[in-house]
Amino acid sequence: MTVIATIVDTTALWQTIVAAFVAGVGTTLVFSLAILGVARFAEASREGRPLESALSAGLALLGLLATAATIVFGVIVMTTK
Repeated sequence: MTVIATIVDTTALWQTIVAAFVAGVGTTLVFSLAILGVARFAEASREGRPLESALSAGLALLGLLATAATIVFGVIVMTTK
């Protein structure tokens, strides 16, 4: 009976690579929405467009909340494994 030792668990390695990529791109995307919302809010406020500035502020808030949620989720995942 021959036992071949597994040196590298390729399935776990690929799962880690994909999870890191998705987390990195996802977090960057939601934070960029927050930045876009803040920029549009400032521009719309300056130009006196209250509805657009309110919607942009909502986008900025949503982006910041989503960014905070991804950070909290990441910390929870790291501490439970």
